[in-house]
Amino acid sequence: MRKIFTFFLIMFGIIIQTQAQSDQFQGPYDLQSCIQIALENNLTLKRTRLNQDITEATLLQNQGQRIPSFSLGASSGYRWGRSINPVTNLFENNRIGNINLFANTNVTIFGGMRINNSISQARKDLETGEFSVQATTNQVTLDIINQFINVVFNREQVKIAENQLKSTAEQLERTTKLVNAGSLPLSDQLDLQSQNATNQLEVINAKNSLRQAKLALAQAMQIPFSESFDVVEPDFEITDYDMELNDPARIYEVAIDMMPEIKAAEASVESAEYGVKIAKGAFFPTLGLSGNIFSNYVDQPGFGQTEIPAFGTQIENNLSQSANLQLNIPIFTNFNNRASVQRARAQKALAEVDHIQAKNQLRQDIETAYNQALASEQSYQASLTRVRSLGETFRVAQQRFDLGAINSVDFQVAQNNLFNAQADLLNAKYTYIFRIKVLEFYLGNPININ
Repeated sequence: MRKIFTFFLIMFGIIIQTQAQSDQFQGPYDLQSCIQIALENNLTLKRTRLNQDITEATLLQNQGQRIPSFSLGASSGYRWGRSINPVTNLFENNRIGNINLFANTNVTIFGGMRINNSISQARKDLETGEFSVQATTNQVTLDIINQFINVVFNREQVKIAENQLKSTAEQLERTTKLVNAGSLPLSDQLDLQSQNATNQLEVINAKNSLRQAKLALAQAMQIPFSESFDVVEPDFEITDYDMELNDPARIYEVAIDMMPEIKAAEASVESAEYGVKIAKGAFFPTLGLSGNIFSNYVDQPGFGQTEIPAFGTQIENNLSQSANLQLNIPIFTNFNNRASVQRARAQKALAEVDHIQAKNQLRQDIETAYNQALASEQSYQASLTRVRSLGETFRVAQQRFDLGAINSVDFQVAQNNLFNAQADLLNAKYTYIFRIKVLEFYLGNPININ
């Protein structure tokens, strides 16, 4: 019984753990949760951060060039046949065993400022990477917001399609009774049956579009998709935004000083400048200092000795030291140094081109975002007016249809016009919200929708 109880306890724990792992992929998710999960799972962002680790290692390596290197070593072996006895310095045919101990140190005193410039370049590369991480984070966040809004929009589209189907079904039921009573012709019933089938198809299409939107969001978050995946709709509000006050030129002036992709491009130019200095440093003389300590032990007696001296005695007696000051002056290097400088200058020119391109791209993105926001604002206002007008038209048409003053075709036209206008208004609303948030993002405002 104890074993059975333990077994069921383990199985219960596995089930609970599996359910907990499954729940984390089901949600429902609010916008901030979607953004957070996407940032945790995004592979591009992970790759950018890992590149930062590589750059940090490069910086550490370059900084280490300032301090002396130091190494210890030892070797041991045997020699047979005719060889020189290191103790007597005579040729012998004995087997000779030896142990060698050594230590080395090297330090660069002057290297044409290449070490300092390499350290500065690595720091700039690290700074560039940090801005790249920020730029990638912003892009992922904007993408998730767009996908999130698309889910909410398609969910509202389903509601509109279902309301339209409900309205048509009610009218079909009423018309069927009047046809059976002989008050209306059969054609009215057939028209509404056709419209009802069309509305059913629209509901199916709307639900499929919603499912595709959810799938796109889940894939952007890089989590498994399930039918239970859903989002929590925030309180979307149309905020007042002065399009004339925040024109593209003003937005660009603000964005150019804070967008991480611009700062990354600027840091890349500075890094390339250090690359040119590093290449030029190869033309300068280099001065280095090295030191060595060596000693050994041989399992052979010395000249005129009958016994092998002790290990410690030999190590002490055979100890030797050396110090070297080395000066290298490059005279001709087969154009290697000149080619390195040319490549470094070309890399700097490319970095400057990338900087200009980044600024141009930012300006174009802002101009495009502004024009899209302006168009979506106008579309939203026009859709509001259209829905109000068609709402009143449909209300009158419904009254007249109930009284038999118009036929089913006229009623369907009024109904379809209203529901199409509502769908257009919904699309204009969420498009406008996203476009405004993009402009606010370029102005440095937090990226959120609440």
